[in-house]
Amino acid sequence: MTDTSLTLLGTLAILLLSLYYVFTRRRVADGLPPGPQPLPLIGNVHQIPSQHTELTFAKWSPKYGDLIFVRMITRPTLIINSIEAARDLLDKRSRIYSGRLWSTIIGDILGWGPSLPVFPLGDRLRKQRRWVHESFYDKAALDAAEPIQLREAGVLLSGLLDSPHRYEEHLKQHVFPGFTRSIMLELIYGHTVTSPDDRYLQIADGALKGSDDVAGAGINIIEFVPLLRHAPYWILGRGIKQLLESTRLMVEAAHTEPYKLVEDAMAAGENKYSMVRSLIEEYTAKGTLVEEKRDIMSGAAMSYLAGVDTTNATLITFMLAIVLHPRVLEKAQEEMDRVVGLDRLPTRDDRDSLPYLECVLQEVYRWHAPIPLGLPHLLDDDDSYRGYRIPKGTMVMANLWFMTRDTSLYGSDPDDFRPERFADLSPDEAKRLDPRNIVFGYGRRICPGRRFADSSIWLAIANILAVFDIRKERDDGGREIEPVVEFTSGAVSHPHEFKCRITPRRGRAVQLVRSLS
Repeated sequence: MTDTSLTLLGTLAILLLSLYYVFTRRRVADGLPPGPQPLPLIGNVHQIPSQHTELTFAKWSPKYGDLIFVRMITRPTLIINSIEAARDLLDKRSRIYSGRLWSTIIGDILGWGPSLPVFPLGDRLRKQRRWVHESFYDKAALDAAEPIQLREAGVLLSGLLDSPHRYEEHLKQHVFPGFTRSIMLELIYGHTVTSPDDRYLQIADGALKGSDDVAGAGINIIEFVPLLRHAPYWILGRGIKQLLESTRLMVEAAHTEPYKLVEDAMAAGENKYSMVRSLIEEYTAKGTLVEEKRDIMSGAAMSYLAGVDTTNATLITFMLAIVLHPRVLEKAQEEMDRVVGLDRLPTRDDRDSLPYLECVLQEVYRWHAPIPLGLPHLLDDDDSYRGYRIPKGTMVMANLWFMTRDTSLYGSDPDDFRPERFADLSPDEAKRLDPRNIVFGYGRRICPGRRFADSSIWLAIANILAVFDIRKERDDGGREIEPVVEFTSGAVSHPHEFKCRITPRRGRAVQLVRSLS
C-alpha cells in the first residue's frame, strides 16, 4: 500500500471518529432519550435486525429504560416499551402524536393508499374513520353483522369437521381465513362467498399474501432511502423487484374489481346493503362521487386487509394455546355446557354469562399481540417528556408485544398461558389489565373496527370450544407431537405451522354443525 493510500485511510478514519464523537456528544447535549450509540450516516440500522425487532427493543429496556431513542438512517425514532409512557404520549397527547409516516412500500410501491392507516390527521382521516365506525363499531352495525357472523361460524365449524387432520395444509390457509374473509367481503362489498375458489377471495388473498411476503422480505430500508425503489435488480435482487411488481398488480385488482362488483349489482337493480354501496349512494347524492371514488376504493380494500390478517392471526394463536393447555380447554367447555347446554350453539347474547371464556380470549390477546409493534405514529410537533426532548418528525413505535409482558401488571410468568390472571378482578383492575386496551392501538389511531373484530373472534372461539376437542396430534407410534411455540416475524405475526387433532365432542355436536349447513 502506498504512502498516499495510507494517508487517505488515516484521514478517513479520523473523519469517521470525529463524526462519531460529535454525533454521540450531540445526543447528550440535545437531551434526547437514551439509546444505543448510532453511527454517522446510517444511525442505528446496523443494530436493529429485520426479524422480530420487538425482541431486540425489549432486550434493550433494562439498559435504556422504557423510552429508547434510535435513528433509522436520518429518521429519529422513539421506541416506547411501557404502557404508562404509551398512554401518556399516544393517548393523553394524541393531538401531536397521531401523525403517520407515508410508507413508500405500502403507499407508493404496492398502492395501498390513500387509506386510513396512512392518512395524516385531517378531514380525510376523520371521513374514513366515520365510514368504518358506522359499518363496524356502533351497536346497530354489530347487530346487523351478527347473522352473517353466525352463518360464517357455521361454515367454519363445517370446515373443522371435514378436515380435522389437515391443520397445517388446510385450516390455517383456508378455514380460519375463510371465516373472516367471507364476513368482510359481505359487509364491505355485499358479496356472499359460496366457494373457497371464489374469484374475489382469490383476488383479495393474492394482495394480502403478496403484501405479507413484502413485509417479511427485509427491505424496510426503502422506507428511509426511498430512491432505492428505483434501484436496479442487482441491488435489491431480481426476486424482490418481481415480488413488488406482482404484488402491486394484485393490490390494484383488490381495489378495483370488488368495487366494480358493487357498481354492477347496483346497475342490475340489486338492493343488498354493503359499506361500499352506502358510500356510493351517499356521495352520488352529494354530487362528489368522482372525487371520492378512489378514497372509497382504498378505504374498503384496506378495511378488508386490516380485518382479515389480524383476526386470522388471533384465531390461530388461540388454537396453539388450547392445544398446549388441555386443562384450559376442559374448563372452558365445562362452563360452556353449564351455561349454553348441549342443544344449541353459543351466540353473542351468551357472552356475559361465560366469564372464563372471556378470560381465555383476553389471555390470547396478551400472550401474543398479533401486531407486535403496532403501526408507527409520527410526532407532529416538538415535545418534552420526563425531562427529555423529543423532536418534531420523530417516528414513534409502541412495543405492544413487550407491554403485554409487563410483569408489574401480569405477574412473573408472562410467557405462560394462564387465563386465570384475568379472573375475579375489580372493575378498575379489569380495565387496567385488559390487553384489548393495548393490542388495538392507542389514541386517535386506535383500531376503529376493534369491537367488530373482538366480536367475531369471540364468536369463533366460543363455537369451536362448544363443538370440538382440540388435542396434540400423535405420530405413528402413538406419541404426542409437541407443538413448538414460534411466531412469524412481520407487521402481523402468526404462529408457525403446528399439528393438532380436532374431533367432535359428542354425536349431537355433529348434528348441530350439519344443521347449520
